[in-house]
Amino acid sequence: MSALRAPRIAAALLLAAAGPAFPETLRQAWRLAIAHNPALAAAQADVQGARDRERAARDARWPSVSATAGYTHLGQSPELDVVTPALAFRSGPIFKNNQYVSGTVQMRIPLYSGGAIRAGISAARAGFAGAAAQERAALADLKLQVADAYVGVLRSQRRLAVAKAAVSSLRAHLRDVRAMYGRQLVAKSDLLAAEVALANARETKVDAANAVQISRAVFNRLLGEPLGRVPQLADALPPYPVDGLPLASLLRRALASRPELEALASRVGSLASRARAKTASRLPQLAAVGGFTHFDNQILNRENFSMVGVGLTWRLFDGGRAASEADALRAESRAAGRRLEDLRSRIELQVRTDWLALAAARAKVAASRAATAQAAENLRISRQLYGAGLASNTQVLEAVSLSTRAADDHGDAVLDEALAKVTLAYAVGAL
Repeated sequence: MSALRAPRIAAALLLAAAGPAFPETLRQAWRLAIAHNPALAAAQADVQGARDRERAARDARWPSVSATAGYTHLGQSPELDVVTPALAFRSGPIFKNNQYVSGTVQMRIPLYSGGAIRAGISAARAGFAGAAAQERAALADLKLQVADAYVGVLRSQRRLAVAKAAVSSLRAHLRDVRAMYGRQLVAKSDLLAAEVALANARETKVDAANAVQISRAVFNRLLGEPLGRVPQLADALPPYPVDGLPLASLLRRALASRPELEALASRVGSLASRARAKTASRLPQLAAVGGFTHFDNQILNRENFSMVGVGLTWRLFDGGRAASEADALRAESRAAGRRLEDLRSRIELQVRTDWLALAAARAKVAASRAATAQAAENLRISRQLYGAGLASNTQVLEAVSLSTRAADDHGDAVLDEALAKVTLAYAVGAL
């Protein structure tokens, strides 16, 4: 290895260990969470199972072929004994060596099932559609959780930055107070008050730093990453097509797009189809039957037989079991229909609430931005007046508190607006 390549490789390894060169976006976080989330994997497995059940229901229309075989050993082979007025005939043993082998291959083709097969296919198809909708709902839920955790990390980091700024401001003020107290320009109570305020700010900083660690662990768990990883997150969240749309358009889109509505509607249809299939089981079941049989024996003139025919099965009485099960399925379908109506109403309320929350968050961003600038100017003036002996220590400490609160409120408002956009996209089924 050359002397020039070794430092380059070492530098590349250091950069790789240091983490990503660019900030991690919300879309990248979603991809990681989708790849590692067990709940979403379970929903995907449910979809595969529903697809297989639909395929099995369709396959019920096709012929089925079955084969049976058996070996039998008798204690004593029976004999054919025929007695008539004209003669008496007694054969030898029907089965050679008191044993025989038999086998049958039979094909059955359904001709009429009273609609049971068709209803079973409809029920399975609705079940598959419902499982697919549930998967989309699980995906949207996961993306909303990740977005909430993503914003939680940004929020905790901003609060830590504000807490650090407050500590720096109070530390600078404490230096001024100590200098003035050393020249006997202020009372000792000013010095004590400044020291207490700084100590409280440091406690707040400790709490904020702990909140950062917790929020990162929550975020990393959703992504399937090590809990101690330090993510470098981009401040901007992706835009959404629902931003700026009127409420009426959002409501229409939500009722047409929310996967929870599709999943529940599919359940209504599946239960109704299962009820029809159960009712159809009480009707005659007609099938064409064909087969081939081999039967070892020493009496009959052949051992191989072929056959074709039509079979009819009709359950005339089952104690009312099929009717009761069909009634139960229809009742469940009606109940699911009522829940669907309630879900539509709740989704409409959710969309309206999230739309209002977004509007309120936007208004708070504008107001908090002005308040932050005013609080910073108030702090600057208060410190100048205090240095000139024209303001009290309490006034400076209040100005620091106001500046910290305004900066905290503005950071929360900005993140609330970003999260409100994601939440509204989820509410209308666009996430």
